[in-house]
Amino acid sequence: MSVQSSSALAPPEATAAAPRRVLDASDRVAEIVFGLIMVLTFTGSLSVATAGHADVRAMLIAALGCNLAWGIIDALLYLMGSVAEKGRGLAALHAVQQAQDPRLAHAAIADALPPLLASILEPQQLEAMRQRLVALPPAPERPRLSWEDGRAALAVCLLVFASTLPVVLPFLVVRDAYVALRVSNAIAVTMLFLCGYSVGRLMRFHPWATGLGMVLVGLFLVSMTMALGG
Repeated sequence: MSVQSSSALAPPEATAAAPRRVLDASDRVAEIVFGLIMVLTFTGSLSVATAGHADVRAMLIAALGCNLAWGIIDALLYLMGSVAEKGRGLAALHAVQQAQDPRLAHAAIADALPPLLASILEPQQLEAMRQRLVALPPAPERPRLSWEDGRAALAVCLLVFASTLPVVLPFLVVRDAYVALRVSNAIAVTMLFLCGYSVGRLMRFHPWATGLGMVLVGLFLVSMTMALGG
């Protein structure tokens, strides 16, 4: 599922003007892993001993359709989360602009900032921020989605769906279902490892250990999903 980040007290025009990627690295990895787990629940349920052409075709349709549906759902959830996050930012900005007591405004600013950053700010710095925020034009009453939010939601949907394609591709080009399943599994494990490796580098953990951990976690989640009838 998607993870979002934004500046809580940034005015709408400043947020729109700030250049940033549609999804950051952690968002992309999360969406790919989510799509992989979904498609593996379908490929893992295929019995290669008895599978015929119709069974493989039904599995492909189900896997592609399910990931497309979940991609759309995840995109909608992303937009809902974006609206909620923007709403929290607007509420903080309104509290600062409407506060009669500067100390209340300082508290609202500190609450909207990450705890570590808020803990090192001096009262003079909070007051400088308050004055700049008060000088801004009045903020809109309700949060509004932007084209950037729409692009990010589309990227979420496409990532969930696109992560299906490398895993199901062997079933389209290899006639032997047993060989296709083994190739598909190898591709899925490789993708899980690469996702974990990327997370390890991003978070400054050991990349190889994180990659292997991601493979184990992914396979566990797939097994649990299949065992529960997912």
